[in-house]
Amino acid sequence: MSDYERIAKAISYINSAVSEQPTLEQVSGHLNMSPYHFQRMFSRWVGVTPKKYLQVLTLERAKTLLSESSSLLEVSDSLGLSSGSRLYDHFVNLEAVTPGEFKTRGAGLCIEYGSHTTPFGEVFVAATERGICMFSFIDAEGKTNHLNYLKSSWPKAEIKENSENTHEIVKTVFSSEAKINRPLSLQVVGTNFQISVWRALLKIPHGHVVSYGQVAEAIGKPSSSRAVGTAVGANPIAFIIPCHRVIQQSGKLGGYRWGETRKQAMHAWEAARAER
Repeated sequence: MSDYERIAKAISYINSAVSEQPTLEQVSGHLNMSPYHFQRMFSRWVGVTPKKYLQVLTLERAKTLLSESSSLLEVSDSLGLSSGSRLYDHFVNLEAVTPGEFKTRGAGLCIEYGSHTTPFGEVFVAATERGICMFSFIDAEGKTNHLNYLKSSWPKAEIKENSENTHEIVKTVFSSEAKINRPLSLQVVGTNFQISVWRALLKIPHGHVVSYGQVAEAIGKPSSSRAVGTAVGANPIAFIIPCHRVIQQSGKLGGYRWGETRKQAMHAWEAARAER
């Protein structure tokens, strides 16, 4: 079992028993680990103790973050690369596939792919020379299903495995030591509305959250919260386009394409780093 799988199991248990405020001994016992080793692993992975984690994902904290959220269209320099936190998401260049490119179904296009371990489980990554076109957590679906989806989406493209190149992408996204010298490029397929939503998501500061309604207002369509939710769910680039930072107006996290437990883990992981 990977560290993420252990963390996910712990998070699920903590959330199911949050009203009872489970002790360190109870949570570690659920994982068949000693309290000492569990606390060390949890703190190393999340950056905070299990007790602190209980405070990170409370409804009250989420409501506070929502009330403090400024306009998505007003991102100051202080929230950019000069910040100590990993705000690589303000250094992402998102390009939409043109109608002409989509019509050719990938003819003349070379797509490289690979699968890699991340803090949130194994991820399938695919990229063209213009940017990342797929970044999806594998889970029980398996690598083969992700590869088949890629091939069906681009049936005329040359698709080949190149884990060395895709590993560099994963290192850039998740390593706190990585130096970003140029924008991280994304090449996505989507409607004009979806693209506008995904661009708005890239402006949500690290460690913050917004509601679906706030995203709708940011793209100039305040009555489109439901459509925004659909566009968020269709996001093909996990974590980099941070759809996990969009929550319900009530403060509840809501669903997530790659699993609600993973969404909870991402919030804890980012919140710990934002406080450093």
